[in-house]
Amino acid sequence: MKALKLKRKKQESVRVLIIEDDVKVRDGLKWLVNDADGMKCVGAYGRMREGIEAVEELSPDVALVDIGLPDMSGIDGVKLIKQQFPQVQVLMVTVYSTDEMIFQALQAGAVGYILKKTSSEKILSAINDAYNGGAPMSNEIARRVLLFFQTQHKQKTDNIGLSDREIQVLKALVDGLTYKAIADSLYVSINTVRFHLRNIYAKLHVASRSEAIVKALKEKLI
Repeated sequence: MKALKLKRKKQESVRVLIIEDDVKVRDGLKWLVNDADGMKCVGAYGRMREGIEAVEELSPDVALVDIGLPDMSGIDGVKLIKQQFPQVQVLMVTVYSTDEMIFQALQAGAVGYILKKTSSEKILSAINDAYNGGAPMSNEIARRVLLFFQTQHKQKTDNIGLSDREIQVLKALVDGLTYKAIADSLYVSINTVRFHLRNIYAKLHVASRSEAIVKALKEKLI
C-alpha cells in the first residue's frame, strides 16, 4: 500500500492521537496530554479502525496505541499506520509486558513501549522522546529487551560451544589485537592463545583469522 503524505500546517505543539478502549484510561491520557505544555490531543478513539481513519485527517505526530482493542489488535493496527503514514511515531501504552507482545509491537513499527502503570511524568517524557526520534520504554520493558538479546547471544555461543575464555580471545581478535597483545591482556602465554585459537577455528569451522572475524561479526557472536 502506498504511503500517504499528510498535509501539515505550521507546527505549534506535539499533536497526539490516542487509541484506547478503556474510557477512563482514554480520558485520563487525553487530559494529561492537553494539560502539558507543548502538547495537544487531536483525537481519542476506542477502536483501532476509527483511529486509523482519523490519522489522515488529524495529522498526529505521535499515536498512543493500546494492544487489547475490541475490533483489532493494536499490533496489527501499528502495521497499518506505519504502512500508510510512516512519519507518525507510534508509542504502545498497554498492560501487557510479555516478551512476545513487546517484540511483535516493535517489529510492527512501534518506536516505544510503555506500561499503563507508568507515571504521568514519564508518559509525557515518552511522548516527547518518541516525537524527537527516541525509543522510549518503561524500565521493566527495557530490562526485558536487554535480557532477550543477552540470552540470544548466550544461546548462539552455547550452540557453537565456545567457552568464556574463547569468547574473550575471539573478541580480542576482532578488535585487531596481535597474539602477544591478546596474551598480555589475558595474562596468558602466546602458546595458550594459539591453543584457544585452534579450538575457536575448529568450532567455527574456519581456517584463518580473517574467516573467524567475519563469522563472529556476521553471526553476532561477540
